[in-house]
Amino acid sequence: MDIKQEGTNKHFMLTCSFTNELKIDQSLAHNGVCLTVVQIENDTYRVTAIAETLKKTNLGNLQIGDEVNLERCMPANGRFDGHVVQGHVDQTARCLQVQDQKGSWRYTFEYDAGIGNITVEKGSICINGISLTVVNSAENQFSVAIIPYTYEHTNLRFIKPGDTVNLEFDIIGKYVAKLLGKA
Repeated sequence: MDIKQEGTNKHFMLTCSFTNELKIDQSLAHNGVCLTVVQIENDTYRVTAIAETLKKTNLGNLQIGDEVNLERCMPANGRFDGHVVQGHVDQTARCLQVQDQKGSWRYTFEYDAGIGNITVEKGSICINGISLTVVNSAENQFSVAIIPYTYEHTNLRFIKPGDTVNLEFDIIGKYVAKLLGKA
């Protein structure tokens, strides 16, 4: 990955196994942040994050060499598989704890509940673009349990206490909270 600052924007140049399938003007989620592909050159593509995106996500903290979780948009004729996520980060959270549970990992995160977002046990949460199930929920924090496959194939394995992650809360929960006047 290469990163270039231009004014208040950051341009990210990345490579991935499916760069040859990307198209200019296509959306692609980076750590859960939907960004537009603006350039493709051989096996590298470029996306741009504006100041608003950098302020509200962890993309501004990325450094050359960091791994980024990528997720393509679901095609309109594709199979619906998993949680409903949009690639629209609601806020960030801070990792409080990572527990090795001898076969899985439990991550606990703290977020600003004053913004109006909520978690519920067995509800969905998207962390850095990874759709997960909440296993423990409190007013301003929650925990998720990570299986070995997710640990090995995402950038969660690099997250440690104090690190910032992107959160996208359950879309249905957001609508219910809004209708009940909680958000």
